[in-house]
Amino acid sequence: MLNFWRLRPVYAPLPRPLRKDQHRLMETVIIVIHLILAIALVITVLLQQSEGGALGIGASPMGGFMTGRGAANLLTRVTAVLAAGFFGTSIVLTILARDTVTAPSILDSEPAVEKPAAAPETPSVPSSQ
Repeated sequence: MLNFWRLRPVYAPLPRPLRKDQHRLMETVIIVIHLILAIALVITVLLQQSEGGALGIGASPMGGFMTGRGAANLLTRVTAVLAAGFFGTSIVLTILARDTVTAPSILDSEPAVEKPAAAPETPSVPSSQ
């Protein structure tokens, strides 16, 4: 927002960073949601009727519960929503993990100096008697 009386920008205060225990709690909750989404996604994919029928599996085990077109539309939409949630939680977990681990820089470490390998000792030939 611009303050027109003084013609300089007015900045809102930045939010406080999360404490360690809040960070871990939020990460745990998101991991649990992520696992639930993964299991639900696997189940919805397995519920879908296969079109290839290579193994002969593809008949609807529920009989006439839903029409083929209605079931396909519902399961397709549910799969899309679960997949979007799965990708969203994956991105959030990546962002949270980025803030917790600092990778060491190879430029900050001293190079390791290797000692040259010792020359192998020449085998001794037994003397004849």
